Amino acid sequence: MGLRNSDLANLVDNVFEIDSYASKMGEDKNIVTLSFSVSHKEPADDLVKFLEGGYSFILDADVTAGEQSDGTYKVFVELERNRNSNENIMEIMDGVGKLTDISDWRFRYYKSFDGHDLSLDSLTEHVPTDPDNYGIKVEETRMNNYKNFFNKSYVDQVVMEGDSITIKKPFADPLHFKYIDFGKTQNVFDRLTEAFNTNDFAEIIFLSKYIGDYNITKYGSKLTLDNSGHTLVLERIT
Repeated sequence: MGLRNSDLANLVDNVFEIDSYASKMGEDKNIVTLSFSVSHKEPADDLVKFLEGGYSFILDADVTAGEQSDGTYKVFVELERNRNSNENIMEIMDGVGKLTDISDWRFRYYKSFDGHDLSLDSLTEHVPTDPDNYGIKVEETRMNNYKNFFNKSYVDQVVMEGDSITIKKPFADPLHFKYIDFGKTQNVFDRLTEAFNTNDFAEIIFLSKYIGDYNITKYGSKLTLDNSGHTLVLERIT
């Protein structure tokens, strides 16, 4: 029996990624990739079957063989990058939305910190449909790519799922954070409303040793990390 409306409710994260993973079907400039986080293997397999059977323009759909670091499974979708790509993404998300009862979809482009509300206009603004423009867009988002932001850190791995960031260092326990904000330093500090926190100096020392020289400061419960004129705001998850 096929999937019905709401069968995957509460099983799929409402934040998905576009062009964050390399294509298996061809060059990245020619293929758009989508990736979804699903809570368990069985619903992930069901989502793959739905996608492969429901949309003729989908080139491939697949699921990771094992769990991700946060315990979820990734479902990957590939489609041709062309003038219809964004309309096709909207069609996919309409169908997946009915299965999951999700209407407030958000997406991240190319492992960007920034999330965007899903609409055809936002896709048009952020997702290149012309293969010749793909490299230009990727370069534009380079500093906004969270892996690039940590390019001078001591850490071994940075994983972002939804609004959660996990930072791993060899021979040490991973650290977990909630993503709050990111942007040019002055713009970020203009948006901060919390007062400078002078009571958690020991935590700042610990994080500086764990992550690296990022001029880490604390405002209320929020941590700010600076790199090359850009600032990341996080909140520690314990």
